[in-house]
Amino acid sequence: MEQKKIDRINELYKKSKAEGLTPEEAKEQKILRKEYMELIRVNLRSQLNNIDMEQKDGSIVNLGEKYGEKYMNKKGN
Repeated sequence: MEQKKIDRINELYKKSKAEGLTPEEAKEQKILRKEYMELIRVNLRSQLNNIDMEQKDGSIVNLGEKYGEKYMNKKGN
């Protein structure tokens, strides 16, 4: 996400606490936050896909393979 958009999220947050937002600004804030959260989720998923855990029995389990499919089924993809 561009720094400009992150700065705008922060501006809108501060304005909402200080004086309130117009309906247009509230809509813009909601859209920007949704975009930001989706990027965080994508980054977290990619990190989890690269983590291997050793089980007590010595086997290696990739978290992406174990939980990624559950996530994709839940999302309907």
